[in-house]
Amino acid sequence: MRTEQSHPMSVTSRFAIFWSFTAVAAYGQQVQAIGNIFKPRATPAESVYHLSLLVLAVCAAIFIVVAGLLTYALVRFRRKCGDHREPAQVYGSDRIEIAWTVIPILIVFVLTMATARIVSATLDKPTPSDALKITVVGHQWWWEVRYPAFRIVTANEVHVPVSTPTNPAITFLGLESADVAHSFWIPQLAGKTDLIPNHPNRMWIDPKQEGTFLGNCAEYCGTQHANMRLRVIVQSRADFAKWVAGQQQNAMTDVHIETGRSQFLSLSCVNCHTVSGTAAAGTFGPDLTHLMSRDTLAAGVVPNSVKNLREWIKDPDTVKPGSLMPNMQLTTEQLDEVVTYLSSLK
Repeated sequence: MRTEQSHPMSVTSRFAIFWSFTAVAAYGQQVQAIGNIFKPRATPAESVYHLSLLVLAVCAAIFIVVAGLLTYALVRFRRKCGDHREPAQVYGSDRIEIAWTVIPILIVFVLTMATARIVSATLDKPTPSDALKITVVGHQWWWEVRYPAFRIVTANEVHVPVSTPTNPAITFLGLESADVAHSFWIPQLAGKTDLIPNHPNRMWIDPKQEGTFLGNCAEYCGTQHANMRLRVIVQSRADFAKWVAGQQQNAMTDVHIETGRSQFLSLSCVNCHTVSGTAAAGTFGPDLTHLMSRDTLAAGVVPNSVKNLREWIKDPDTVKPGSLMPNMQLTTEQLDEVVTYLSSLK
């Protein structure tokens, strides 16, 4: 198993990685804008949005007052040519001292109470009996997604039903970490929630619009923190039920790919990955049972295609530097067979 390595990174490289996250929005249909908290599509995100407007309004008012007083002072008390007198000074004014002590305290109090109210309303919401329950586990550097009630395990994509006024659908997410501290964040659906080792956390969403919403880990967790992306795919109830039914099936078997299947099962890949219906039962890496049903590879780094799958298996470090997935040093023939098999897992 490869350990995490440190890669020096220039300012240009960091800038490129930041914008590569934004560029992922080009993939898939109805992909929503990344990081746009001003377009909330779920109740928790709406709460964050309204709180943000309050904070921005208060900060804007403070800026206007301070900038206005500063501008007034610069104009009113500017030094005139030949005038070297010092302006009148004010010392020991109880009114001024009380004002600049009490007003900031009141501002902090209002913002603290508003934040506490929203945090409490979000975290203390009871779980309805018909809520969809999902467990999300953060790994370096990908997301494991479990649906205990449906016996489904997938990776980097969270599928949920849309919530409508006539048919509300609430999804509760149990958040866990397998290694270090991570943070689950889908800006348009909810605020950031930390995943701490040995300290389970939770959050909930009720997406009110179908589509794909992008997010990312919001807590620095190592070399590929910026490339630990995730997607929440909101579907109609019928489409969600169809997706569940498909994910519950074992991996497809085809006599035409038996050679590739045998080649895959002969490699140490099976120690890290699971393919249902086969001897592959590893849990260290993502479940590959329905690999090609996902939109991306390497936790959102590249679109999911046969070409990218081949490059990913051939040398993971070229796709995601520092990845814990090792280079298996496969021959061209072995690589062709493994890619043929994995590309059939839909």
